Amino acid sequence: MFEKSFWSSPRAIPALFLIGAASYFLLMEHRQHLFQWLPFLILGLCPLMHMFMHGGHGGHGNHNQQGQGEKIGDTAPGSAEEKAYRRGLEEGKNSSNRHH
Repeated sequence: MFEKSFWSSPRAIPALFLIGAASYFLLMEHRQHLFQWLPFLILGLCPLMHMFMHGGHGGHGNHNQQGQGEKIGDTAPGSAEEKAYRRGLEEGKNSSNRHH
């Protein structure tokens, strides 16, 4: 039914060891070159992190629009999550109005 991933197979341990050893020696031998490019590498990772981290919640534009522009995730109307969201929204509005 489901295929086993390579990373959960017995061959993953030697592969991880080889990747780790190669990374260590590459870093030790070429650290001057890497340090000179480090700011650019960090800036280059920002778009990649943005793409992969947004994958956890379905990306942008995948929200149901309800009410006055409020966004609710993938909750069914009348569900416990939606009721809790609405209750918190009303409490926040009431609390905000009391402070003004």
